[in-house]
Formats: sequence, structure tokens, C-alpha cells
Amino acid sequence: MKWLRPRLRTLRARLTAGLLVLLAVGCAAVGGAAVIELNGFLTERLDQQLSAAGSAFPASIEHPGAAPDSGGTGNDHDGDEHADTRRQAAGTLGVYERDGRVVDAAVVRGDDDPAGLTADLSAADRRALAAVPVDGRGHRVDLSALGDYRVMAWAGRDGDTLMTGLPLRGVEDAVRRLELVAGGVFGIALVGAGITGALWVRWSLRPLSRIAGTATRVSELPLASGEVALPARVPDTRPRSAEVDQVTLAFNRMLGHVENALTQRQRSEERLRSFSADASHELRTPVASVRGHAELALLHPGPVPPEVTRALERIAAESGRMGAMVDDLLLLARLDAGRPLEREPVDLTRLVLDAVADARAVGTEHRWALRLPEEPVSVGGDAHRLQQLLANLLANARHHTPAGTSVTVGLDRDTDGTAVLTVTDDGPGIPRELQDHLFERFVHGGGPRGAEGGGTGLGLSIVAAVAEAHGGSVAVRSEPGATTFTVRLPRG
Repeated sequence: MKWLRPRLRTLRARLTAGLLVLLAVGCAAVGGAAVIELNGFLTERLDQQLSAAGSAFPASIEHPGAAPDSGGTGNDHDGDEHADTRRQAAGTLGVYERDGRVVDAAVVRGDDDPAGLTADLSAADRRALAAVPVDGRGHRVDLSALGDYRVMAWAGRDGDTLMTGLPLRGVEDAVRRLELVAGGVFGIALVGAGITGALWVRWSLRPLSRIAGTATRVSELPLASGEVALPARVPDTRPRSAEVDQVTLAFNRMLGHVENALTQRQRSEERLRSFSADASHELRTPVASVRGHAELALLHPGPVPPEVTRALERIAAESGRMGAMVDDLLLLARLDAGRPLEREPVDLTRLVLDAVADARAVGTEHRWALRLPEEPVSVGGDAHRLQQLLANLLANARHHTPAGTSVTVGLDRDTDGTAVLTVTDDGPGIPRELQDHLFERFVHGGGPRGAEGGGTGLGLSIVAAVAEAHGGSVAVRSEPGATTFTVRLPRG
């Protein structure tokens, strides 16, 4: 039955199968009751015939030529050489038994030859007949020579036993015919009920199909980005089905709740982006001013105490770091706002060469390698942002791997024209629990990958934002000794 399981996974199939099973059980119960009742009725009629026939036929076997007396024993008459088969149905069995042993038995042939025929009984048949109780009630006996019989036994006046039997073939044929007719009718009824039930269930479950279709359309919407308009609600089905109506109302309420939550989240994100952009823009000037004053103080020609010089240097360094963070936040705010980037042909090969050359100049303690295709790789996009993407990836590899680490930058083009940029290092790897959150904002990759600590935690989030703004993607695969960042950019 395992092959049925895949076909019964849908609710429609299960409901239809359940209806058919219930109908089949009902048909089997009705058919079984009808067969049992018919068999009992015909058997009772057969017992009545045996009781009416009495012991006349077996008595004529004991006394050939005798006619039945008023008592039906037929033992007080002179006979001739043949058993008396008058008024006996064809197939009637007469048995004469004495001292628990069958002495003689005969069967009525038919209307064309009314004479009794001696029954050729086997030893097992004689034992089965001898075991029939003398109680004037019908009993079933299976005779190998004659078939199934219904027999009734009476005590004779000479201490013997007289037994009359009628064949059960007619009863069995009638019961078998009823079984065939009932099976055919019920089979046709099951087929018709299956087709009708499947159509009815399909029609009744149409609202659920509409709910599933609406849910599928909602699942395909970009709910994580921007303002989203949910599809129309599922139409009300009342008064077709109370249960389906409850599901429809609950689903529509859920859609309304989700839509309200998305609207509020969108408004909150817009306010947050606006604040981040405004704050970043307003902070650029005071940060630059602090840095400028610190550098100006360091240029003072007069004598300055060493501790003051050190403080001024730290102010200049931290203000420069803060300025870089403000620039990064401002860039992310602009990308979040969906501001369009420049779209022009960009020679990605040239950008990679320049970025690796800059990284070699800054990170002399690392070993840098290039893997470029023979033909230049070009994409459509913003050259400045793509250069920033490359710089952040290489800076991430430089800051978070120890000295002596080999970093390989590869560039290739996929079969569909997509540019594939990879940055691979043989450093200690990224902890697995950090990999799923690596491209989120303010996630620092400190720990075993870096001796200098993390930066602002915005570098890789800018890489992801720039890649997505170009219609591409970024992914990471890391284990000890092999960490690879893969950026895929469409042809543009």
C-alpha cells in the first residue's frame, strides 16, 4: 500500500478516499446482511420442505412398494421392487439407517425417470449421515458423491432411523447469484460515487485553493525590502461552509495584520534611514573640524609637551576613523534609500589590478596573488562603488589574518556572462557561528582571525549593499586554512 501514500497527500484525495471507504464498508455490510438473510430464508424453506416430505421416501426404501401412511413413516405397507418416489422432488435423498449404520440410500433422478437410484456413498459419506442427530431438525451434510445436502432424520417404529435430504445446490446458486449481482451493483455505485465525490470535494475546497494561491503570491513578494502592497483578500464564501469561512476570515485578518506590521516597519525604517543620513551628513563637518584643529596643533613651532603631542595624535587618528565611519554610514543610508547608482561600462580587470597594487603597498606583511582571465572582464555599474567594494574585501583579508597569510584575488566570467570575483586567504578561518551574520552592520570579525582587532564593522555590510545595488550577490565559505568571499555581478 506504500504506492498509495503519495497520491493521498492532498486533502482532496483523502476526503474522496474516506468517502469511498465509508461507502464500501456500507455496501459490504448491506450485501453481507442480504446474503446471510437470503441464505437463512432459503435454508428455512428447505427445512420446511423436508418436514413436509417426512420419512415417506426412506420408508419406501426399507419396504419397497409401500405407500406413505398418514403419519408419514411409511412402514406398514407391502412393497414391490422399487422405492416410492411419487411427489418427491428431483435430487431428494432417502437414507435407511439401523444400529447406527447406513443400510441403504437412494436419490430421486427426475421426472423423466421417476424410479429411485441407489446412492453410491463413500465410507466418509455414510459416517457423516450416521452422525446426524435424530431430532427432526435440518442439518447440513457434505457428501462427496452427491454434494451439499440438507438432511432431516426421524426415528422409525422398528428402532431404525429414516432420513430425508434435499440438495443445497439451489440455495447456493441463488446466494452466489445475489453475491455477483450485489458486487456488480456496488462496484458501479462505488465508481460513480468516487467520480461524483471527487468533483463535489473539488468544488467544496475551491475556497481553500484560492487561499493557497493568495498565500503563494504573498510568499513571492519581496517583504524584506521597501513598501509592499499585499494582494487582494480572499473573497468571503458564506454561507457555503462554516469551516472554510472561518479559515478565510482568519487568513484575511492575518493578511491585514501583516500588512499593518509591514507598513509600520517601513515607516520606522524610513525614519531611521533619514536620521542616519542626516546625522552622518551633519557629523562630517564637526569631525573634519576636530581633525583639522588637531593636525594644526601638531604643526605648532613652539615646544609642546610629549603627552600633549601624543593626545593630539590620538585625536587626529580617532577623528579620522570617525570620519571614515560617518562616510560609511552615509553611503549605507544612500544605498538603503535606493538612490540610483551610475551605470556605465566598468573594466573590472583594471579595478582588480589597482586594488591589489594598493593592498600590496599597505599590507607588505601579506603575500598577494592574482588570477585573471586572458580577456578583460567588464560589467555595467558604478566604478567608484565597485572600487570601494574591492578595497573593503582586501582590507578585510588584511586586517583579519596574521602576517604571512597568502591572499589570492581571482576574476572570471560564468557561462551566463556573470562576473565572478573571489578573494581567498589561507588564514585561520571564520567561526561558524559568525558566518551567518558576517554581512550585517556592526558585526566585528575579531578573535582568531585578527591581531589588530576589528574596524567599524561596516566594511562587509557595504560590500553586500554595493553588490545588491548592482543586482549581484556576495557569499562566504570558510574553514581553517581556506576562506573565500565570492561576489557575483551581472553583465549589466
